[in-house]
Amino acid sequence: MASVTFYFDVGSPYAYLAAERMDALVARPVRWQPVLLGGLFRLTGRSSWALGDYRRRQAGMAEIERRARSYGLPPVRWPDPWPSDYLLAMRAVTFAFGFGLAEETGREFAFRAFRDAFQRGSDLSIPARLYEAAGAVGLDRAEVAAATENPGVKAALRDATQAAYELGVFGVPTFAVGDELFWGDDRLEDAAGHLSKRAAA
Repeated sequence: MASVTFYFDVGSPYAYLAAERMDALVARPVRWQPVLLGGLFRLTGRSSWALGDYRRRQAGMAEIERRARSYGLPPVRWPDPWPSDYLLAMRAVTFAFGFGLAEETGREFAFRAFRDAFQRGSDLSIPARLYEAAGAVGLDRAEVAAATENPGVKAALRDATQAAYELGVFGVPTFAVGDELFWGDDRLEDAAGHLSKRAAA
């Protein structure tokens, strides 16, 4: 039976859109794997579409807003600035998905972070806002703050990002169904269909 892994960074609006739709489309438990999108960019020599050309950025943001409407999600509220530095947030999410915590805690925190960022316009690069999101799902704010400086947490995020890159992941969201990779929010249906075919085979 094929495993399903969701590679994500809470600073990615496309990953947010995918996270909101995944449970309805993928009829199997999905392993959520935090990775640092900025780290993937460095490894691949790429950069974010949201940086650089203004018209491309505006078109991309409008497309995300359009998709959110078509999916029945709340209107997108963009953090200001966006994008910003999500390293601290992804260390916190990495901590929430391991280090003695239940995986469900990680998912709750990731969902809260996604929604704070793209439904409430919260800048998660601001530590107080990040820790507020953590506290909202029952995590100890001081413990999360300490975890973001923990060498083990830092190494776990670096290692996960490197491992994802070595598997062929170059952006988020990426869905791995067995050894098949599907990149992009618009490939979620393809990933779900591929999974169904494998289950029926």
